[in-house]
Amino acid sequence: MLSKAIKPFSTALCAGLLLNALTGCSSQPMQQKANLIEIAPKVSVTIPTPEDLGYRLTASQLIGAQWGEPAEQKKQQQQQLPVQLEVDQNKVALAGFSSWGARILTLSYQDQIIEASVLTGLETTLPKPEQVLFNLMITLWPIESWQPHLAQIGWQLTESNQQRQLFDNKGNLVADIHYQSNETPVAPAQTARDPSRSYLDGTITFSNHQLGYTITIKTLNHTQQPL
Repeated sequence: MLSKAIKPFSTALCAGLLLNALTGCSSQPMQQKANLIEIAPKVSVTIPTPEDLGYRLTASQLIGAQWGEPAEQKKQQQQQLPVQLEVDQNKVALAGFSSWGARILTLSYQDQIIEASVLTGLETTLPKPEQVLFNLMITLWPIESWQPHLAQIGWQLTESNQQRQLFDNKGNLVADIHYQSNETPVAPAQTARDPSRSYLDGTITFSNHQLGYTITIKTLNHTQQPL
């Protein structure tokens, strides 16, 4: 999930991009040798495979982040990140772009290895690529593909009425995920079985109650094909 580094995101992002415009663009590579992602302090979970999604997917999305106290709207901060997502039976590929189209974040997940890079100067201002991957996968992959992985750490993911809820090993609610579809309501897990019906046509809202941020995922366009 997003770290506390997201709070200075807006100001530092502008400064970082200005610095790169002056000094030239490069990226800092990262490789994880296991499909482990930290989802809470000292708590990591293995993630499902790309194939577990159940279908091939290509999507252009706009990921928005909002943080701060809801009661103090003037103090709330927001940022958006255009994202291109591609999934097949072997690989998840993710790229994030600036508002003018420069690639600032890339990630691939294949053969249980996560590789990522972030534009130099933005490492502490952008959300970690693997956390963006986790947020996307916890919302899009069928709930059945997550259950055995979360069970290993005592966590639980439930699903009903266009909503998912993530609970930690103490039963505390960590996150709510709401699906606002423009089509006839359909459980997210059914998408893998029937790719022609997709909740990607609406807005997905991911609210992390423990860290106090909300992510919205708007899919601008997408194509789905059976594996």
